[in-house]
Amino acid sequence: MPELPEVETTLRGIEPWLEGQTIEHIDVRQPKLRWPVEDEIHRLEGQMIVSLKRRAKYILVETAAGTAIWHLGMSGSLRLVDDDEPAAKHDHIDWLLSNGKILRYHDPRRFGALLWQAPDATESEHLDHLGPEPLSDAFDVDYLFQRSRKKTQAIKQFIMDGKVVVGVGNIYANESLFMAGIRPTLAAGKVSKARYDKLVACIKLVLERAIEQGGTTLKDFVGGDGKPGYFAQELLVYGRGGEQCVHCKSTLKEIRQGQRATVYCPACQG
Repeated sequence: MPELPEVETTLRGIEPWLEGQTIEHIDVRQPKLRWPVEDEIHRLEGQMIVSLKRRAKYILVETAAGTAIWHLGMSGSLRLVDDDEPAAKHDHIDWLLSNGKILRYHDPRRFGALLWQAPDATESEHLDHLGPEPLSDAFDVDYLFQRSRKKTQAIKQFIMDGKVVVGVGNIYANESLFMAGIRPTLAAGKVSKARYDKLVACIKLVLERAIEQGGTTLKDFVGGDGKPGYFAQELLVYGRGGEQCVHCKSTLKEIRQGQRATVYCPACQG
């Protein structure tokens, strides 16, 4: 599933080709995505793209007539192709741009979405409840420590909660907790402020490194340029259950938390 680094990589890949371009035509071949594509999305036709930005795992494409909000779901991808490239199976939406390129949305599982937001909208049911961006100044040790007080929830589930902080998906939670030396099953309220200070730094570092390398390729993720991400080559614990810890050579343990795989080192993450 594309997480924050993968979505940021996609944004950076498509932004130079979209910003300042006019959306000449929108072809919705399959409107039945996670949420049905509304007819209002065609109001973007003839509109110039003013800017693109990311909020959590959403990509917002802004025009004077309103904002399109993309979500890649479990298996979605946005790619730039030439206007004569035929659509393949699972290529559900095309935006024909004034530069002759097509922004093409591909999604085999159809868990992604293309949403519409009017230009005068002040609220969004998809965005308003979200926590701070992990790479922003708002996400710091004081904030995370205060949010964690009296929490009995496991620390891994706590940092994966989008209402607490956005974009720390399963892969990056595993890696950050390992780097910080915190056992993922420890109650969030029992983690000291000093350890939260280290964890915040590790979350930022892990996400920055993943973005630099284009995200993590697990199964079928590719960026906006159609190329895979390479951060998977640097994973220290995720997907390595039963193998040796890179630090102490102990055997990494794999468990399930919230139906998600958790891998940690019993020795390093005391």
